[in-house]
Amino acid sequence: MTDQEPLPTQTAAVTAVSRDTEHGFSKPNVPAIRLLAGLGVEGDTHLGVTVQHRSRVAADPTQPNLRQVHLMHAELHDEMRAAGYDVAAGALGENITTRGLDLLGLPRGARLRLGAEAEVEITGLRNPCPQINNFQPGLLKLCVGRDEDGQVVRKAGIMGVVLRDGEVRPGDRITVELPQGPHVPLDRV
Repeated sequence: MTDQEPLPTQTAAVTAVSRDTEHGFSKPNVPAIRLLAGLGVEGDTHLGVTVQHRSRVAADPTQPNLRQVHLMHAELHDEMRAAGYDVAAGALGENITTRGLDLLGLPRGARLRLGAEAEVEITGLRNPCPQINNFQPGLLKLCVGRDEDGQVVRKAGIMGVVLRDGEVRPGDRITVELPQGPHVPLDRV
């Protein structure tokens, strides 16, 4: 592919949106969320230019917030329910639940256009924490595994930063724009 050729795109859909003003584990579903460029989800506890996750604030509150928006694929929820867990959209703390898109296979720097206006740039993988087992014992094992080479595989969604403001609702179309050049696999952020 030359630099002049259009980038490949994929489409998918938003199935749920969630936010919470309090630091907790699950986030309640809402009819719509508003993404704010450079900040995150309006009205969400993780909104901000600098880190908002408590453990990261304790380590260095001046770090840039690369985790403004948490996206998770509904297919993971399906897998969890098939294994006997009671998991719904927002239950694992995600802001946007998607269907029909391999979130974990996206490269760093991929851009997601959500709905009519919003745009998010993917920064990395969510690092699942032991709180998942506090939510439902044993659930963490479905969020972290190992590949055939013994490398850790994180499946609990991806994180991004908001590039362009916009409202996001269930049913909105998602369009993916891949970055030019060599693609860098996602790592935890």
